[in-house]
Amino acid sequence: MKIISGLVAVALVLLGFNSVFVVKEGQNALLLQFGRIVRSDYQPGLHFKVPLAQQAVLFDDRILGLDAPPERYFTKEKKTVAVDFYVKWRIADNAAYYRATAGDPTAAIGRLTPVVKDALRDEFNSRTLEDLISGGRKDITGHVRQRTDDIARKTLGISVVDVRIKRIDLPEEVSGSVYKRMRTERTRLANELRSTGQENAQKIHAEADRQRAVILADANRDATSVRGDGDAKAAAIYASAYGQDPEFFAFYRSMAAYRKAFADGKSTLVLKPDSEFLRYLNDGPGRQR
Repeated sequence: MKIISGLVAVALVLLGFNSVFVVKEGQNALLLQFGRIVRSDYQPGLHFKVPLAQQAVLFDDRILGLDAPPERYFTKEKKTVAVDFYVKWRIADNAAYYRATAGDPTAAIGRLTPVVKDALRDEFNSRTLEDLISGGRKDITGHVRQRTDDIARKTLGISVVDVRIKRIDLPEEVSGSVYKRMRTERTRLANELRSTGQENAQKIHAEADRQRAVILADANRDATSVRGDGDAKAAAIYASAYGQDPEFFAFYRSMAAYRKAFADGKSTLVLKPDSEFLRYLNDGPGRQR
């Protein structure tokens, strides 16, 4: 009897655990009853179900990613390009998603990938290589996202949030021509900048030379004016001193000449005895010739 009571208690506990399920934040769920969907709009929290008869299926409600290997496409002029892309998607309709994929994200990616590739193929086939190089990626990804989102909502119950092209590898001959054109353009810009710099340098040098010439001319003019004023004042002082005492002035000038002539103490002068230069050495300052 005790064994039967224990088994009944265990069965009741298991039925109690089987009658509730928890939907976490970042998840959503639907409820199956004998494989048939009876509800698909559960929010995060604690929920109840009929034990054994009903089953809760949980889904990731966050944005998921599809990162496929690079795919080769032909452009409008039949040139090959390798395109590396990724897709961001999330579940939009739990019931449709479960019917299409049985709730398996791998199955969803497997069915979404060819839809994206077909849309990309149509976009690249309708565009020239020049359009791709000149920046047509934004238009391509916008068109592909809209097209794949419409198809994926109807057939898979998911929404395509974003489609991005990571890289487009051009053919070798195209890459070489693009590189050559870029190098030519950069060389042209460098030469243009160098020419502009040299022109500006010449202007700066010319302006500096002009200013130097003006400054030197002004300085020479001012120096000549000052020198002329000094000479005039010196001449006036000499004339005034000479007028006050001509004899003393002549004597002072002779002494200055003697000092300058014999400044090093080694000079030798050969003069006639009656030379005017020896006047004050022969006669003295107070005697007349």
